[in-house]
Order: sequence, then structure tokens, then C-alpha cells
Amino acid sequence: MENIWFASAVWIGLALLAAVMQNWVAVSIALLEIVIGAIAGNLIDLTLTPWINYLAGFGAILLTFLAGAEIDVNVIRRHFGSTMSIGLMGFFAPYLGVLFFAHFVSGWPWPQAQIAGIALSTTSVAVVYAVMVETGFNQTEIGKIILAACFVNDLGTVLALGVVFANYNIWMISFGIATVVVLLALPKFTPWFFSWVGKRVSEPQIKFVLLMLFFLGGMSNTAKSEAVLPAYLIGIVLAPVFLKDRELMNRVRVIAFTVLTPFYFLKAGSISASRW
Repeated sequence: MENIWFASAVWIGLALLAAVMQNWVAVSIALLEIVIGAIAGNLIDLTLTPWINYLAGFGAILLTFLAGAEIDVNVIRRHFGSTMSIGLMGFFAPYLGVLFFAHFVSGWPWPQAQIAGIALSTTSVAVVYAVMVETGFNQTEIGKIILAACFVNDLGTVLALGVVFANYNIWMISFGIATVVVLLALPKFTPWFFSWVGKRVSEPQIKFVLLMLFFLGGMSNTAKSEAVLPAYLIGIVLAPVFLKDRELMNRVRVIAFTVLTPFYFLKAGSISASRW
């Protein structure tokens, strides 16, 4: 569809359809949008233009940040064993199971078997977080344990991808250094900056967070990594700030769930539609 405004109307219309259907279907809005994206992808033209890919990627980054910002360090300390065991089992069980099955049963070479194992060992933090927010499960202690376990799981996937595919060059080193510097500085600088700029209609606090997400996302992309990893880490180090200011958390969440994540989930469904 060449007309960008008609295309926007189609995508937002599908997101609105999912939101309305949720009144009668007891399914998460994220899963509904994926299903509707898959169905619509077979019925109408859902061309993935650069601007749609950008909004979908932006939605994934912001949703991952919000998931990290929900992690309560105090809960992790109280339930460290549970968090680590769930996260590690969630990674190693499917990874090793698929790896050995693909190689010894299906006869795949080790590199292809590794890819299959890594692909099926990860979890979708975006979907998990979206479901928890809708049910209010993110406010409970067990919900925070699950979110932390998802981080451990995804960290294992990222490390596995790094060992198998990463390009160890100057850009990867620069990305690592920039990430460490930003993560160390944010917990001290952010509260001071938020207090200094105050609450305004222009939302300088949110713009500051987006600046950090885009900067490290750009560094990650240049290093041939994924922008969602630094987004998750930024969310975790800023979790104390956002857990104290739930209003700020809600404002960021409204931006994500209203405008950005529908493109992310609908796109995921439309991609799967091409294989029907």
C-alpha cells in the first residue's frame, strides 16, 4: 500500500480490532495481535515497509526496557536460588535437548544443530511482560521472579549467540565499554537529572531514557548484536527509579502499548502468515 496514511489506518485498525476482541476473548492482547496479524497477512497487503519495521523494532526495545524496569532487586535477593534455577533450566533444557536431538537423531551437522538449540532456548520477554501487565501479575512477587528468570534465560541465549556468531572486533569492544560506562553512570545520574528537570508536559525524563536506549541500541547494532539486550540492562539498572515513580512507568507503558507494540506483534504474525 503506497499511501502511508491508509497503511497506518490499516495497521492501527487491526490493533483496535484486537483490543475490542479482548472483551470477548480471554487471551492476552499480544497473542491476539499476533493471531490477527497472521490472518490479515493472508487476506490483505501488509507490506513491511521501513517505517513499519522501525516502529516494530522501537516497540520491541521499549517493551524490553519496561520488562527490565519491573525487576525488583530485593525480590531477586530473597529468591536468588529460584530465579537462577528457573532461568538456567529454561535455557539449558531446550538448548541441550534440541542440540542433541538435531545432531544425533536428525543427523544435522553441529553448527546447524547449535542454531536450532539456541533458537528454541530463548523466551519472549515482550510477550511474557505484556501478559503480566494485563493480568497485574507483574505486581506480585512470583511475577517478579518469573521476569528475573526470563532475563537469566535470555542472557544465556545472548551469550550462546555471542560465542557462536559474534564478530570480535573494535566495534564489539566499543559496544562493551560504552555499555559498562552507561550502566555504571545511570543509577547515580538519572535520579539527579530527573529531579533537576522536573515533571513537564514535554516529558524530559522519558526523552532521556529514549536517548540512552537509542544510543546503546545503535552501538549494539553496529557491533552486529541486538538492541534489545542493552534495553533490558538499562531497564534493570533504572528499576529502582521507575519502581518508586509508578506514574512515570505508566506514561512510558501507555506510549509502548498504544502506538508501538501493536506494530511489533502484528508484524510477528504477518511474517508467519507468509508460510501458510
